[in-house]
This record gives sequence, structure tokens and C-alpha cells, in this order.
Amino acid sequence: MVSRVDQIYRSILLSRFFVRGWGKPENLRRIFAFRKIISNRDTCFPLVDKNHPVTITKEVDSGDHVLLEAEFISPFVAHLPGLLPKESEKATFQMVLPKSWQSNLRPTCLHLAGTGDHGFWRRRMLMAKPLLEEAGIASVMLENPFYGCRKPKDQLRSSLHNVSDLFVMGGCLVLESLAIFHWCERMGFGPLGITGISMGGHMASLAATNWPKPLPLIPCLSWSTASGVFTQGVMSGAINWEMLKNQYFSNEVFREELFNMIRSPEGHFSVYHEVGQKFARDFPKSLVHVENIMKESNVMKRDTCKEPSDNGRTIEQTGGCEHSAKSNPKTEVSNISMKTNPEKVQRMHTGIKKSGSLSIPLPRINILQNFGLAKSKLIKSQDNDSEKKNILLGYGKAKSNITNRSCHEFTPVGIRPKDAANMKPVKFDPYIKVKDTLTWEAVQFMRGVMDECTHLGNFSVPVDPSLIIIVAAKKDGYMPRDGIIPLTELWPGCEMRTLETGHITAYLFNHQVFRQSIRDSFQRVIDKYYTSDISAHG
Repeated sequence: MVSRVDQIYRSILLSRFFVRGWGKPENLRRIFAFRKIISNRDTCFPLVDKNHPVTITKEVDSGDHVLLEAEFISPFVAHLPGLLPKESEKATFQMVLPKSWQSNLRPTCLHLAGTGDHGFWRRRMLMAKPLLEEAGIASVMLENPFYGCRKPKDQLRSSLHNVSDLFVMGGCLVLESLAIFHWCERMGFGPLGITGISMGGHMASLAATNWPKPLPLIPCLSWSTASGVFTQGVMSGAINWEMLKNQYFSNEVFREELFNMIRSPEGHFSVYHEVGQKFARDFPKSLVHVENIMKESNVMKRDTCKEPSDNGRTIEQTGGCEHSAKSNPKTEVSNISMKTNPEKVQRMHTGIKKSGSLSIPLPRINILQNFGLAKSKLIKSQDNDSEKKNILLGYGKAKSNITNRSCHEFTPVGIRPKDAANMKPVKFDPYIKVKDTLTWEAVQFMRGVMDECTHLGNFSVPVDPSLIIIVAAKKDGYMPRDGIIPLTELWPGCEMRTLETGHITAYLFNHQVFRQSIRDSFQRVIDKYYTSDISAHG
């Protein structure tokens, strides 16, 4: 059962996600290839030099603790140049540490930010300072790429422009966390640990998989993959699915290449139409063709159905209904107003060819949705008369037919990736109402790319899972767990603690639970690996 608080809270927020779409296909190609490197500890760990330069820019005596500020160039820049905005290339962090340590150990925890957590204040006040007072654990708070002082100038709040930006953020945080761990070891801090809440918890999990030593890991309010967040969770309602669908079907690279590159530990994805792919490839041409047929049919209908009456007025007879010729003659069959023209469509087609994806919204061209069931009739028609009849009748009926169907009632005609036939199909219930097969495939593509880049089943298992304490919310509407491989299955030996709340309530009222879990995890690593090194400071 999803928390009603989560649903209401999300509904009143103005933030929208992925406002420009999927991102360039060539960028996604590079990200997919890089994921295979950073998901393997043996290939990822060497990407960051142990002496990666870090510059301390400020040191402040805050009475009971010391506050450091530091910066460094993100290692991500060297490995995938051009994907990170210039404003995000310089990583910044703050550190809260005691003036004197309780023993010769210097336990230090890295905190990664959740969605919307810009700057350091929230983590410093709610997590870092209390942890220092309660357990003598120092904290490092890293600013996320695309957030705070690293936010691109044209980005509004936390609204990432592209789906690919989330993967860039994740890749950055994995490598930047390694750089911080190396710096901490050079500075004599340890044992080291990592945590985060919500998105920060998932990013912390990704980073922890690539550290080659036992590491306390405390992911709070996160799960095995980010795919559920953007397809099954309440945040999926903040996505412009119409735009993503149009972009997806405007470029066959998304469907034929990228979708087949996806590797989801959950299984394969069903494809529910074949004809729609051909239609999408010929999108502008087909759009003009359908519009011309509709106009031609309307003219013919008016010419053949007009009969003079006794008083000289012209009566239009359409399906038994009479209309005055002076009334607005709209198509009764299609019930759709096509507010475009061939010149505009051609300009749009030219833009698609140049950029590889749609860069403009298509609010008035909703032909993909309405063509969902009519497309098969278009392809099967052999002559002009039957083609016109099938298109017009199907085009008008498609929307009313599909709105009454569940996405699970569609009949699959294939799978993606094509070489995953031996895997089970991925089945899930989307949070949004999916009304046609084209939107459903776009939602599945979102599920697929998120699994490809964020599913922890694609990443190495942390060195010592017994040090992992997962904190989850039972009624979490942001981070749904239904139908997803559990973290406890991916990381045998880890511990899971469950809160009887939703996501928002858990965040607002349970920071003491998060801190206690951090303390417990650090105590485990000390008891298991550092007992002989402990000596109290007098």
C-alpha cells in the first residue's frame, strides 16, 4: 500500500523531470559502454588515481568542531569528456570533523545527497553534526553534479534536462566517491563508510560496490534500481511521457539499437507492435499522408451527401444526423483536429534528421497515440479506397478503444533485447495510466535504461555485505519495491530495517534511525577489522 502522504506531496510539487527528453542517442551509447566498466570493481577502481589532487579551500573553527571545504576536478571529465556541464566539472565538498578524536581511529562517513538536496546545510545539520556528537564520527558531504554550486545555469531547480543526465550524475558520484576515499586515507581518516537518503542512498550503493575494502554502507529509503522510481513510483507522474514517446518513435536508434543494448537483471521486455515501428520511421510522411486522406474524404463526403431541400437550403446527411451547411464542417469519423500543414511537418522532419531526436514538443501532433490501433489497418490496405476507409475508421476509434484497456492486455509480438529470450519477461504496474502500446513501450524503455545503468544486479557485490544496513519504508511511494529483485537477495548477509511509513514521513521523522544504523554499521566494521588498532586517547 502506497503512502497517501507521498502521493499528495508529489502532486503539489512543481518540479518536472527530463524536460528535454532522453538525451542524445550517441551520449546514451557512450554511457552504456562506460557502465560496463564502472560496474566491475576490477575495471572501475583503477580509473581514479590514488593521489587525485584535492584542494582545501576553507577551514573554519566552529567551536565544538572544525568545518573544511575542498574541491577537485571530477575524474569523470577525463573518461567521458563533453557529457558533464562545465558548471559541474569541479566537485566540491564539506567536512565536519572533531577537534580531538575519541581513539586512534578516525571514523569518517561520506554522505551523498538525495533528490532536491542542494548545498550542504541539510545534511550538515540533520546528519553530520549529530553523528559527531553522538558517536564521534566525522562526515564528508559531497555536492551532487547538477545541484547547488554545480547546477547548470539553464536548469530549473532539480529538474534534470535529460534522462541521460541522471546516469552522468551517477557515474560522477561513483568516481568522485573513490577520489574522496583516497584523499581520506591519505589524510589518515578511517574506517570509512558511505550513506545517503533516497537517491543519495542509491548513489551510495553504486559507489560502495567499487571500493576494494570492507566498507560500512547504509542506504536509506532506496532500493535495487532506480527504474521503479520513474515507472512505478509517484515521481513518474512528473515526467512528460508524451514528449518521451514522440522522441522514442522519431529515431529508430532508440528502438532498434539502444533497447537491444539494455541488460536488466530483471529479464527481457515485451514488444507490443511491429507496424508502429515502420510508421515511426516514416513519421512525417505518414502524418501528411493521413491528413491528406482525411481532408479528401471530408470533401468527398460533403459533395456526395448534400441534397437540396424544398426551401433551397442544403442539408448534410451524415450517419442519420442532419446539419446545416453553415455549421462548422468537422470530421465526424476522426473526431480529431489536425492543426498542422505539410510545410511545418517537413521543417520538423528536417530538425529530427539534424539532431537525431525531437527537440520541440508536439502538443498538437498526437498521432502516435491515436494511431495505436489503426496502424495495422493502414499497412494491410492494398488499394486507395480500402486504405482511406481503414485509416479513417481506425483513427477515430483507436483512442476510445485503448483507453479502456490495461497495458497488460496488449498482445506481445516480440522482445527486447532480442538475445534475452531465455530470460523471464519484466512485468510491472506503472504508476501512470498507460492507454496505448506506444506509450507502454516508451515506459518499458525507461524501465530498461534505468535498469541498465542503475540496477545493482549489474554491479559488483560489496566486499563485505555483513556491514550493510538497509533502511526501507514499508509504504514508500517514491521507491517502490514490488516486482524488483530485493537488495537482500543481491547482497546475501546484509541487514534490512523497515519503517512502517511512507517515503516523506520516513525522511521527516526518522533521521535518528538513519544515524543509529550508521553507528551500528561502523561498530561492526570496527569490531570485525579494527579491534587490535583501538587505543583510547587520554
